[in-house]
Amino acid sequence: MCWSATADLVAGSAIACVGVACVARVRRIGDLPLAVLPLLLGAHQLVEARVWQAGGGTGPATVAWVVIALPLLAVWVPLAVVCAVPRPARRRPAVALVSGVLTAAVLAYVVATRTVRAEIRGHTVGYVIGLPYGGVLIAGYLLATVGALLLSGDAWLRGLGLLAAVGAPVCWALWRLEFVSTWCAVAAVSSVVVFGWVVRRAGAGTRWQADSV
Repeated sequence: MCWSATADLVAGSAIACVGVACVARVRRIGDLPLAVLPLLLGAHQLVEARVWQAGGGTGPATVAWVVIALPLLAVWVPLAVVCAVPRPARRRPAVALVSGVLTAAVLAYVVATRTVRAEIRGHTVGYVIGLPYGGVLIAGYLLATVGALLLSGDAWLRGLGLLAAVGAPVCWALWRLEFVSTWCAVAAVSSVVVFGWVVRRAGAGTRWQADSV
């Protein structure tokens, strides 16, 4: 999320370009889901630009934003980590994947059965969903996303997890104050980290062929 439609368009386009570069450099099929992550984050920003332009509300852009942010990423991130790490190291992030699948199932049900509404609040957008057992779902979501990265055993991915662990509460605090939304900055930096990870993996491509998924 950014602080205006223009900021979302610029950030989303830049992040998507990083995503294209990531995908173009992939040399191992198991790395592809993680390489696609910046494309998802970029698309997410572009969708929110439409939410800004529509003045919030309950339209398709609002629903699409929530679907990407909640059930999709809750599964995509841990699945991408499990695919990317060598087989012997998959047990720990697999726990995060189970959490992601269960959390995503509940979130998808909520999105499908309740009205999702976006509200423009100064330089932020608030999404009203009405999650049941919010604390449990947030814990499951964080275990699935941040937890999978921290449990990956890969230094770059652990760094990405630490970035998310530190950046998320800061962005959340600024968003709660309705001061300014800075999630797009975290998404941009995260995408650059993913690009660095892809470049590093491509340089060591032959070592990973035996682990191809």
